[in-house]
Amino acid sequence: MGLHIYAVLVFELSWANLPLALVMAALLCWLSVGVFIVSHDAMHGSLAPDWPRVNATIGGSLLFLYAGFAWRRMRDAHFAHHRHAGHAADPDFCASHPSEFGHWYGAFFTRYFGWQSVLFVSSVVAIYWFWLDVPMEQLVLLYGLPAIASSVQLFYFGTFRPHRHDGTRFADSHNARSDTFGTAKSLLTCFHFGYHHEHHLAPQVPWWALPRYRQRQANKVIADGEPSI
Repeated sequence: MGLHIYAVLVFELSWANLPLALVMAALLCWLSVGVFIVSHDAMHGSLAPDWPRVNATIGGSLLFLYAGFAWRRMRDAHFAHHRHAGHAADPDFCASHPSEFGHWYGAFFTRYFGWQSVLFVSSVVAIYWFWLDVPMEQLVLLYGLPAIASSVQLFYFGTFRPHRHDGTRFADSHNARSDTFGTAKSLLTCFHFGYHHEHHLAPQVPWWALPRYRQRQANKVIADGEPSI
């Protein structure tokens, strides 16, 4: 929030400081992904274990700030994803184009970015532009672009790569696979959400504990003498 306020309301965009603006846009995109991942943990109750109202309050607030999303609708859709992963009833899956990024992202975007999101984003832009006199090019670069890019990043690393059909078999009925990225790259790409098979195996594990859980699973496989996931 601090970086967003600085980038939009304090920073004065110019050709001279454009490289800094691009760095801030990239950082805002990554942090926006993190905002969604934290709200996702709240859906599973791992943000504040044993405190469902705290999870709902924080998760709902973050989802609304992210794109005007409604807590209950997003939570119910995500639980449906876990129940029906990789099937037609999965709201995050594109059964008609299970290996095609463009069609799948289009379906994903239109399913979640409804009138509430349009109204929220339009209201924010209107306040910044008309009331606070923020230049439109600054809004596009430091608000609009990071927001859209974060949705692409979330979709690609957290939905498309783990659940796409690429000719290889899934390990089990979760219909999910995990990236083989190291911890640093996994953090940078999607806050470890690329360790997606592990997430489906243990949805209660928070994002920051997924690398440790993944390592424990790998050690268990080695101890049991079974092939690795």
